[in-house]
Amino acid sequence: MTQLARRLGVPDAVVVGLGAMLGAGVFVVFAPAAASAGAAGLLVALVLAGVVAFCNATSSARLAARYPESGGTYVYGRERLNPYAGFLAGWGFVVGKTASCAAMALTIGVYLWPGRARLVAVGAVLVVTGVNLRGIGRTAAVTRILVALTLGVLATVAVVGLTGGDFGADRLGDLGGTGVRGVLTAAGLLFFAFAGYARIATLGEEVRDPERTIPRAVPLALALVLVIYLVLAVVALGVLGVDRLAGSAAPLAEVVGVAGLPGLAWLVRVGATVAVTGVLLSLLAGVSRTLLAMARRRDLPGALAAVHPRHRVPHRAELTVAAVVIVVVALGDVRGAIGFSACTVLVYYAITNAAALTLGRDPARRLPVRLLAVSGLVGCLVLAVNLPPVSVLAGFGVLALGTAWYALTRHAVSRG
Repeated sequence: MTQLARRLGVPDAVVVGLGAMLGAGVFVVFAPAAASAGAAGLLVALVLAGVVAFCNATSSARLAARYPESGGTYVYGRERLNPYAGFLAGWGFVVGKTASCAAMALTIGVYLWPGRARLVAVGAVLVVTGVNLRGIGRTAAVTRILVALTLGVLATVAVVGLTGGDFGADRLGDLGGTGVRGVLTAAGLLFFAFAGYARIATLGEEVRDPERTIPRAVPLALALVLVIYLVLAVVALGVLGVDRLAGSAAPLAEVVGVAGLPGLAWLVRVGATVAVTGVLLSLLAGVSRTLLAMARRRDLPGALAAVHPRHRVPHRAELTVAAVVIVVVALGDVRGAIGFSACTVLVYYAITNAAALTLGRDPARRLPVRLLAVSGLVGCLVLAVNLPPVSVLAGFGVLALGTAWYALTRHAVSRG
C-alpha cells in the first residue's frame, strides 16, 4: 500500500497553512523589502503580494479539489498542460523550497545562538525531520502548538509597539525607495512570506474531504496572515521608521526595545525561533510530498516513492530533503536563499494559474475565477522578473538546468 492517510480537517489544514506562512515575512523579509520600497511602498507591496497570493490561492484550491493528491502544481501541470510543465513546476518547487528550508534553519540559528548559527541550523533540521517522520498527524499537532505560541508573541509586540509611546503615524508616509520598481521588488520578496498557503494543497492526499476542505482552508489561512502582516508592518514602521527597519537584523526585538521594554527582546527572539521552526516543519513536509509525486512518475528516482508502512509518510523523500538542506546550510546565506526561492516559486505559481485556466468556469463559485487566474499568472511573472538581478539569474539558471535534465532523460527513454 503506497497511499497516504487522510487525517487533516479544515482546522488542521488552516493551522498547517499558518505554520508555513507566519514567521518568514515578519522575521526575515520586512527589512530588505523596506529597503527597496520605503515605508508607504512597503505597505503597498505587502498588499500587492497578498493580492497575487490570493489569485494563486484560488487557482490552487480549485486544482487541489480536482486532484487531491500529493505534489501540488507538479500534478496539476502534468494533468492540465503537459508533462514538461509539470516537471518544471515540480523542479522549481523542490529546488526553491529546499533553499527556503535552509534559509529558515539558518534564521533559527541566527536568532537562537548567533555565534553557532550553522550548528543550530543543522540541529533544527534533524529535530524537525524526526517530527515529520512520525506522521502527518504529529506534524499538524506540533504545528498547532507553534502557531499558538507565535501568535502570542506577535500580539505582545503589536500591543507594546502601539502603546509604548514611540509610535509615530507620520513615519508611515515616507516615500523613499526606488519608485514602482522598488515596490515590485519588495512585493516579490514579500511573496516569499505568503507562499506557504499552498502547503495545504501539497498535502492534498492527507486531507479529509478535499473538495470541501481545501477551498475553505486556503483563503482563510491567507486572509488571517495578511491581516497579521499588515498590523505588524504598520507597528514596525511607526516605531522604527523605514531607515532603521531596513537596516535591522531583528526589527521586532527592536520595537519592544525602543518602547522601553528591552527585557522582552529575548521573548521576541524565542518567538522568532518558534515561528520559523513552524515554517521549517511544514516546508520540509511539503517538499518531501512533491518529491514523492515526482518519484511516482519516474521524473525522479523511483526509490523516493516509498511510504513508511507504519507512519504512512514518504520517509525516504523526507530524509533526502533533510540531507540536501544540511548541505545548503553549510554553504549558503539567508538573504540570497530568499531571493532565489522567491523567483522559482513565482514561476511555480505561474504554472498553477495556467493550469487553472484550463478548468473553465466554475458555476459553484461567485468569484471571477478565470480573471483571477489570468491576474495571478501575469502577477507572478511580473514580480519574478523584478526581483534582484542575482536572484533572477540564479532562479532561471536553475530552471534551465532542470529543463536540460528533462530533455536528456526523455531523449534517453525515447532511444529505448
